[in-house]
Amino acid sequence: MTQRAEFATVRDRLAVDDLVTAYAVAVDDGDWTAYQQLFTVDGRADYRSAGGIDGDATRVAAWLAESLALFAMRQHLIVNRQVRFGLLENDTGDTARVRADYLNPMRFAGPDGSTAPDLVCGGRYDFALLRTPDGWRLREVVVHEKWRRLPTTP
Repeated sequence: MTQRAEFATVRDRLAVDDLVTAYAVAVDDGDWTAYQQLFTVDGRADYRSAGGIDGDATRVAAWLAESLALFAMRQHLIVNRQVRFGLLENDTGDTARVRADYLNPMRFAGPDGSTAPDLVCGGRYDFALLRTPDGWRLREVVVHEKWRRLPTTP
């Protein structure tokens, strides 16, 4: 592999990592405009394993805005990112797949002022990405929630 090809691969890996991070930040900050801009025009997200919906980015952003309004604090930690380029059909080097684990503590909005999370869940994301003229974008996001811990009452 030439140095030019190696540099391009490193640059793509960093751009893909930035996109996954931007996804987490948009959800945690409730920036639904930014969330939608991370997707391709035909991009979709599937949150059914976490009790959510499957649909295009606009529909899912509206659902997330409503559902996550219950939480004053949310924090996605997306870790163990495995990036693979060129795994989609008819690839020309402009596709990628990312498989990553997540941990997501959230705090219900309420008057008590506590910062301890009320709900913590974890699982895995499968991201399908496409290089576009505007850079890498999400073509598909699938959430695989593996566990959820609700608050215990003494």
